[in-house]
Amino acid sequence: MRIGIVGGVERNEADFRDIAARAGHTLAFHGGHVGGRGSASLAELIRGVGLLIVVTDVNSHGAVQQARRLARKNGTPLVLHRRCSPARLAAILAGLEAPAAATASAAAGSI
Repeated sequence: MRIGIVGGVERNEADFRDIAARAGHTLAFHGGHVGGRGSASLAELIRGVGLLIVVTDVNSHGAVQQARRLARKNGTPLVLHRRCSPARLAAILAGLEAPAAATASAAAGSI
């Protein structure tokens, strides 16, 4: 799945990409800057992801509102976090896989 992160500490982008790749996902990162062409690139990112993580602590109010509105418009699942570290991203991705693994094991046990 392609995961999108809006905001956060840009120096962690490489770590975020590595964590997502190890979990079998790709990552799209947007710094949360919506001035100039930032709004258009945010809209483009949201259209192309299966899950959007929005970091609220470092983003402007306008960037968070715009990301939420675009996610709702595109039907993109949205997760809001005050802060997002590499460890937090790993936990979010592990949580995505846990329900799928539980469903698969339950289905296998009922056969």
